[in-house]
Amino acid sequence: MSPSKTRSTLLAAVAATAALGGAVVAGALVMDRAEPSSADAIPREATVEYGRRLIRETAALIGPNAEDPQMRYSGSNLDCASCHLETGMKPGTLSLLPSTPRYPRFSGRDGQMQDMRARINGCMERSMHGRTLPRDSVELIAMELYVDSLNVRLEAMGETNSEWDEQPLFEAPERRADPEAGRPIYADRCAVCHGADGLGLLETGDPKDGYLFPPLWGPDSYNDGAGMHRVLTAARFIKARMPLGQADLTDDEAYDVAAYMNSQPRPQKANLEADYPDRLRKPVDSPYGPYADGDPFSQDQHKYGPFAEIREWYRVQREAAQAGSGSAEDERG
Repeated sequence: MSPSKTRSTLLAAVAATAALGGAVVAGALVMDRAEPSSADAIPREATVEYGRRLIRETAALIGPNAEDPQMRYSGSNLDCASCHLETGMKPGTLSLLPSTPRYPRFSGRDGQMQDMRARINGCMERSMHGRTLPRDSVELIAMELYVDSLNVRLEAMGETNSEWDEQPLFEAPERRADPEAGRPIYADRCAVCHGADGLGLLETGDPKDGYLFPPLWGPDSYNDGAGMHRVLTAARFIKARMPLGQADLTDDEAYDVAAYMNSQPRPQKANLEADYPDRLRKPVDSPYGPYADGDPFSQDQHKYGPFAEIREWYRVQREAAQAGSGSAEDERG
């Protein structure tokens, strides 16, 4: 059985049995272990297939243990497919299918227009805790080509095949997210795959082959500048997709388990103070400052909520800033 087919079989087995307990899951995992991914025969030119491999085998090809030291761009042994499930081909949350038409677009975090290559590099620096790929590199161009090919695939899909198969969209409860309330939810619904210690489950004995189930915190997880480190972003993903194959958490459960997950230690990204040069564009659940001048809310509230009053305060400030900008333009005219 090929490594990709083996992995799919294991994922299906775990998804089907996770609710039955760790012993059953452990049995499913040892019945057939994938052979290590090979980084041999790296293409000299960008292709869609190489882009797919980079999404699926990120750790092996450009991770911290890649055979060629010059190719070690990712700072963790995660794969892009750890979050973009089924290499981004599944419709719904964090799907890559509809990505191409969204770029270029303005990035509030960077304060400038951002194309697809810049967006991928943003993930490399944050979700993968690594460094940026050269813009003219075979790897970056191949990933862009792969994402482009997925949009072609989406346009060719029938309406039924492109429909989301997920719970109703997450709606944040009007209260502070409670990490301690999330602890038993994690133990009951998440630990069977991601581990009681949150450190995930390696696909093979070699870290460069990536994870069967990724770590949610610890040194090999996403860093504190990643989008998933925001409670609302994490809760949306959790409610839509987790537990794998049995996504049935309530809004409150997803909210609290996201808070628990993001209260744990993880890698730190340097220079976060440079993010969002226009502070009024900063997401209400950004867990790190600085915030807009005059922001009356604590960092704890920005991290855990409640968010409604923060959202309203920022709305009013943005409208005031836009009105002031318009007045200044009228005077210059």
